[in-house]
Amino acid sequence: MSEQQVRAIVAGHGTFAAGIISAVEQIAGRGDRLIGVSNAGLCMEDIQGSLVRAIDETGARVVFTDLPAGSCTMAVRRLLRERPGVVLVTGVNLSLILDFVLQDDKDPVAAAQAAIERGKQSMVAHGV
Repeated sequence: MSEQQVRAIVAGHGTFAAGIISAVEQIAGRGDRLIGVSNAGLCMEDIQGSLVRAIDETGARVVFTDLPAGSCTMAVRRLLRERPGVVLVTGVNLSLILDFVLQDDKDPVAAAQAAIERGKQSMVAHGV
């Protein structure tokens, strides 16, 4: 895989995607493996159009979204009917995304599945 190849799309509310991609770049230097899509000021059709363009331009097969019932997730769920090779992972966190971009040798879909476990394990309550 090329170091410059986009492996996934991150979509979410406001500057969520830009922020998490920035954090990935700061920690791992691999923010270029992700492309961000924001829903800011967009209707469902516009979000879906942005996602279609991002998928077509990058060839990414994995889309990460912030909220399970958010507009970006709903737009991706609509796309899944037309694009059976695309995988949606929702409710993501920084640990999950970092694990995903650090997996060089795995298929992006397999990497996403493995990263989900890392993301779940990273959520811990202290002082409860």
